[in-house]
Amino acid sequence: MDLLQCTRWWLMTAALALAAPVAAGAQTGSPRLQEVVSFGHYRPIGVTVAAKGNRLFVSFPRGNPHRYALVEITGGRQVPFPDREWNRFVARGDRSHFDNVHDLTSDDRNHLWVLDSDPGTPAYFKLVEIDLATDSVKRIYDFKDLPPGSALNDVNVDTRHGLAYLSDPGLKALVVLNLATGRSRVVMRGDSSMLAAPGFRLHLDGVDVVNEAGRPFVSDVNGIALTTDDRYLYYRAINQLYLYRIQTRYLADTTLSDAEISRHVERVGKVGVSHGMIADARGNIYLSDSPDHAIRYRSPDGTLHTLVTDPRIIWPDSFGIGSDGFVYFSCSQINRSAGFNHGVDKTEYPYRVYRVRLPAP
Repeated sequence: MDLLQCTRWWLMTAALALAAPVAAGAQTGSPRLQEVVSFGHYRPIGVTVAAKGNRLFVSFPRGNPHRYALVEITGGRQVPFPDREWNRFVARGDRSHFDNVHDLTSDDRNHLWVLDSDPGTPAYFKLVEIDLATDSVKRIYDFKDLPPGSALNDVNVDTRHGLAYLSDPGLKALVVLNLATGRSRVVMRGDSSMLAAPGFRLHLDGVDVVNEAGRPFVSDVNGIALTTDDRYLYYRAINQLYLYRIQTRYLADTTLSDAEISRHVERVGKVGVSHGMIADARGNIYLSDSPDHAIRYRSPDGTLHTLVTDPRIIWPDSFGIGSDGFVYFSCSQINRSAGFNHGVDKTEYPYRVYRVRLPAP
């Protein structure tokens, strides 16, 4: 082989190596952790998997850089969803285009629910319902009846009661949206179960998560998880260690006062620091664990288990459970961003969505 042929062979081999997908477990860490898709410098936040067809959807908040607000992962490709037009930024608060999508959920009727916001002041929110049988927008819910200071974060949909539940760390409350009337209620505002623990700081990778002004990251009620029978809503603030739940029948009862609802709150146990969460059909509650780079789950008997630990799990954020027996999740790496590291971006690119097989029955 002459020098020219050798050079061509080397270049071809190198190109194939760069183009080849990373095999599960090829990096240092658990072989159970499988990379599903990577996004370069585009930060994924919301993740959900529609049970029918095992369709994977991922959302991206507006930032720099930003390409699409919402995509479906199809054959490894990122396809803007429901189409390119919805993903074209037009203006803040526009009802027919996405602005700043940050959470997704899918229900048992094969509908996708997209929580979109305008981070401006005053904040504007909309919940977009998409029928996945036709990939068309069915209805758009506004939250014009919410008081100032709202900061809707996560959403779950209860088809049995015809309600959507949203965490609102801004109001330190839950928001209950009536899907028939479009009216929303703020419940348990300021309840102790909604609040970050005083003085509680996130300590990740050996340092406190503090911004350039010296203010620590703090979030009140944030992650929520609705059981698949729509009986319980689990929730928690990020800056504390406990998980709470309440039966949805109390959230659905409009005759109850906040104090009466609060009497039915259950503190189910200490689970550590967690951001996102999700429930499976067997009643397990999956929880992110940023300090230990892990995904854990709480079984119905109250035992806390470790599903997987891996150094690539950095600020696991949002979850989806597929009909293929895997739990999918994003790693947003928020604590690695420049704003929490004296202007130095410590993100480990590319951003990725991973999956892990669910525990055996």
